[in-house]
Amino acid sequence: MGSIVAENRKSLMLFSGRGFPDLAKEIGEVLGVAPTPADAYEFANGEIFVRFKDSVRGSDAFVVQSVTHGVNTWVMETLIMIDALKRGSAKRITVVLPFYPYARQDKKHRGREPISARLVADLLKTAGANRILTVDLHTAQIQGFFNGPVDHLFAMDILAEYVEHKYAGRPMTVVAPDSGRVRVAERWTDRLGGCPLAFIHKTRDPLKPNQVVANRVVGEVEGRVCLVVDDMIDTGGTICKAADILKESGAADVIVASTHALLSDPATERLKNSPISEVVVTNTLPLPPEKQLDKLTVLSIAPLLARAIREVFDDGSVTTLFGGLS
Repeated sequence: MGSIVAENRKSLMLFSGRGFPDLAKEIGEVLGVAPTPADAYEFANGEIFVRFKDSVRGSDAFVVQSVTHGVNTWVMETLIMIDALKRGSAKRITVVLPFYPYARQDKKHRGREPISARLVADLLKTAGANRILTVDLHTAQIQGFFNGPVDHLFAMDILAEYVEHKYAGRPMTVVAPDSGRVRVAERWTDRLGGCPLAFIHKTRDPLKPNQVVANRVVGEVEGRVCLVVDDMIDTGGTICKAADILKESGAADVIVASTHALLSDPATERLKNSPISEVVVTNTLPLPPEKQLDKLTVLSIAPLLARAIREVFDDGSVTTLFGGLS
C-alpha cells in the first residue's frame, strides 16, 4: 500500500478575546459551541500572554475580538492569539472583528500621514490570519488591504427591521450626516421602500479631530421622521449637530441608526442633551453601565455573525446573507 488515507474531518473552534467575551459567548450559543478556554493575562510590564487550554491542531479557528476602548491592547492581544493558533497547528484562522480598528485612517489626506487601516491588515496577515470577517467597514475599500478573503457583513437589515416596526405609518426621510455617507443612505432608502433622502452639508477642520461644523440640510425633512444613518458614533458631535439642524429645519422627530457605538466621551452626555429621540445601535462593541442611556436601543449582532461563521465553515456563501450585496 503506497499511501495512508485519513478520514476528512473538520472541526470548528471558537476563541474569544477579552475585549467583549459576552459577544463571543452569545455567538457560541447560536452556533452550539462554547469558546475554547484560555489563560490570558498581562505581565507586570504590560506584555500580554495567551495560551489555549485545548488542542487546536487541524481546527477551523474563529477568533472573535471586539476592539473596544484600549484599542491598542486588544489589537495586540488579537495578534498574539493568532500567533498561538498558528504555532498550535490550526488549519485555518479566521479573525472575526465586529469593529475593524483604525478604519478611519484608510487614505492619506496630507503628506506624511499613515494608512493605518492597511497596517492593521498587514499585521493580521503576518501574524497568521487566513481570513477576516467584519461588520460595516468605514469604507469598503479596506477589503482590498488584506491579502486574502474578507467577508464584509452589513447590520442594515437588523437595524432597518426594528425601525420599520417601531415607526410604521409615519413619513420618514433617511438622512446622511455628511456627503461621504450618501451611498450608505441610498441603500437605506432602497431598504425602506424608496423614502426620500437628505444629507447634511458640513465642513471639518483636518487639524481638529472630532470637531465638525454643520451648515445646512439638503432634502425634504419638514414634518417628517428623520432617520440619521452612520457606521459609527464616536464622540457624537456629527450626529448631534445634524439633529440640531434637522430640528431647526422642521423635522418632526430625529432618530439615529448606527452599527458601532464607540461612545467616547463626551458622547453619552451629548446624546442625552440632544433633540434625538432614539439611538439604535448593535452590540459590536461593549457598552458599560456608565454609557447606557434611556434613548439607547441595543440590538444583537451575534445571530448574523454566527450565520456568517457557519457559512465560512461549511464553505458556503456569505454573500447570500445579504441578497448578493457586497
